[in-house]
Amino acid sequence: MSTAILTGPPVPGSSLEGDLRSLGFDVRVAPGAAESEALLAAVPAAERVAVVDARFVGHVHSLRLALTDPRFPASAVPGALTAQPEARAALATAFAATTAPAPAAETAAGASDLPDAADASGAAQQSAAANAEATAAGPGTALRAPDLPGLLADTLDSAGTPVHRPELGSLVATVPADPQARNEARQAVAAVDDEDVRLRSAVKARDGFFTTFCISPYSRYIARWCARRGLTPNQVTTASLITALIAAGAAATGTRGGYIAAGLLLLFSFVLDCTDGQLARYSLQYSTMGAWLDATFDRAKEYAYYAGLALGAARGGDDVWALALGAMVLQTCRHVVDFSFNEANHDAESNTSPTAALSDKLDSVGWTVWVRRMIVLPIGERWAMIAVLTAVTTPRIVFYALLVGCAFAACYTTAGRLLRSLTRKARRTDRAAQALADLADSGPLAEAVARAGRRFVAGLPAMAPPAIAFVGGAGLVAAAVFSDYGSVWPVVAAVTYVITSGLAVARPLKGALDWLVPPVFRAAEYGAILALAMAADVNGALPAAYGLVAAVAYHHYDTVYRIRGGTGAPPHWLVRATGGHEGRILLVVLLAALVTDTDFTIALAALAVAVALLVLVESIRFWVSSAAPAVHDEGEPA
Repeated sequence: MSTAILTGPPVPGSSLEGDLRSLGFDVRVAPGAAESEALLAAVPAAERVAVVDARFVGHVHSLRLALTDPRFPASAVPGALTAQPEARAALATAFAATTAPAPAAETAAGASDLPDAADASGAAQQSAAANAEATAAGPGTALRAPDLPGLLADTLDSAGTPVHRPELGSLVATVPADPQARNEARQAVAAVDDEDVRLRSAVKARDGFFTTFCISPYSRYIARWCARRGLTPNQVTTASLITALIAAGAAATGTRGGYIAAGLLLLFSFVLDCTDGQLARYSLQYSTMGAWLDATFDRAKEYAYYAGLALGAARGGDDVWALALGAMVLQTCRHVVDFSFNEANHDAESNTSPTAALSDKLDSVGWTVWVRRMIVLPIGERWAMIAVLTAVTTPRIVFYALLVGCAFAACYTTAGRLLRSLTRKARRTDRAAQALADLADSGPLAEAVARAGRRFVAGLPAMAPPAIAFVGGAGLVAAAVFSDYGSVWPVVAAVTYVITSGLAVARPLKGALDWLVPPVFRAAEYGAILALAMAADVNGALPAAYGLVAAVAYHHYDTVYRIRGGTGAPPHWLVRATGGHEGRILLVVLLAALVTDTDFTIALAALAVAVALLVLVESIRFWVSSAAPAVHDEGEPA
C-alpha cells in the first residue's frame, strides 16, 4: 500500500483522511516538517509516498490525478505531492533542505545572493521556519503558513527532478489561508461534480468522428462500470481481442448469418477497444504492458479478421487471399509512414512550415476538422465500414472498399507530409536519425554494404537515401510482378536491392525526406512476398505468404512501440537472427527460384513460423519484464 503523510494540525470537519484512504493510501499524521521527514524515512524505498497539507481543500479527483498516476516519478497539485520510488531519493534531499536550519550568513545575505539550488533550499528553510512558528502559535495562525508539499515540489523542480502538475480545469485543489477562504473553497468544490469531470476526461482528447459521436457517449459508462467492479484495462483489452477472434471465426463460416454475426461482433470488439483506454484514463491504470497490449492487439484483431474473411470467401468458392494480403500490406505501410514521419520530427528543431500553418488554420474551422479526420480512415471509421459491408455484401467487396479507402487515405496523408518536409526548415537530431535507422530493420547484409559504401554516398545530394531505396525497392517488386515463377530476374533484383538498401542507410538519416526510407523498405519486402506467392499460383501459397508478412509486420510494430516507450529498438541479435528486411527477401526470392511451387509454399509457412516464434518470444519476454515508463496513447488512432 502507498503511504500518505498528512502534515500540520488536523482541520475539524475535514474529510481529507478518508479521501486519501479511498485512493489506497495508508495515512500517517505529522504535526510539522521535521516529523514528516522522519515518517518519510520510515516508509520503504520501494513504495510510493505522498505528502499532503492537512488544510487541503479540493476534489477527490484532483488528489487522484496528482497522487496516483503511475506515469510520472513526481507529481503535485497545490497542497499535495507524490513521489514514486525513482524520485524518493530526490524527495528525501528536498526534505533535508526544507527542515535544515538556515545558516545565519546565508539568511543575512538574502535569497538574491544565493545560486539557484541554494535559492530553493533557503526559501524552503524560511518557509519551514514560518510554518513551525505558525504551528506553535495555534491553529488559527497555522492556516497562514505556506504549504509544505508546495515547497517540496518547488525544491524538486529547482534541483532537476521534474514535477508533473496535472491540468485540473474546473476541479479545485487549494490550501486556504483563512476560514473564509476555506468556506469559499468548499463552495467551489460543491459547485463542480468531479465524477462528471472524471467521466468526460476519460474520453481521448483527439479521436475520430465515429468514435467521438457513436462510441464514446456510452462506452465511458461501460468503463466506469468496469472500474467499479475491479476490472483492469488489460482484462478489457483481452476481452476485445477474444471478441474480434470470434468475429473472425464467424466470418470464416462463409454464411450470411456468419457474416452478420461477424459484423456485429467486430463493432462490439471496437466498443471494448475504446473502453479499455477510457478505463485506463478513468482509473489512472496506465502501464507499459497495457500500452503494448492495446497497440498490438489492435493489429492482431484487424489482420485476423481479414484472414477470417478470406477463409469465408474460400468456402464460397471465391479466392480473395491476394486482396486480404494486399489490404494488410497497404495498412501496415500506412502505419510505417505515420511512425517514420513522427519519429523524424519528434524533436526536430525549428519544426515549422507553411503547410503546417495551413493545417492549423483548417483545424480552427469546425467542420474541416472532422472531414480531415474521416478521410484518413482511422480505426473507428475503418472498422465500422468493414463491419457494415461484411454484414450486407461479400468479402471481395469488403476488400475492394478497404483497398480503395486506404489507398486514398495513404495518398492524402503522405502528400501532406511530403509538403511539410519540403517546406519546413528543420534540423533533425541524432535521436531521430537513430530511430529511423532502427525502423529500417537493416540486417547484416545491408550493414556490410553500408560500411563499404559510406565514402561513396558521402557526397551525394540530401535526397539520395530515399531515392536509392525507392529505385531498389521498385526494381524488386517489378521483377517479382512481371517474372514467371522460378525466373532468375527476381534474384538479380534482390541482390541489387541488398546493395541499394545498404547504400540508403550508409549515412545518418537526417535529410528532409529520409523518413521515407523505412516505408519504402516495408513496401518492397511485403509487396515482393505478395507478388511471388501470386506467381506460385498453388493452393496455400498466399495464406502462407499472409502468415509470413503478419509475423514480420508484428516485428516492425514491436520495434515502433519499443521506440515510443523510450526503450530503444529490439536487440541486435534478433534483427540479425531474422535476417533484416534485405536478408529475408533475398531468402524468399532464392527459394522461389530454386524449389517447386509446392515446396515454396511449405518453405514460406516454415519461415513464417520461425520468424513468429523468434519475435513473439522475445517481444513477450521484453514487455513482461520491461522497465519502460507507463504510457498511454492520446493521439488520433490509426
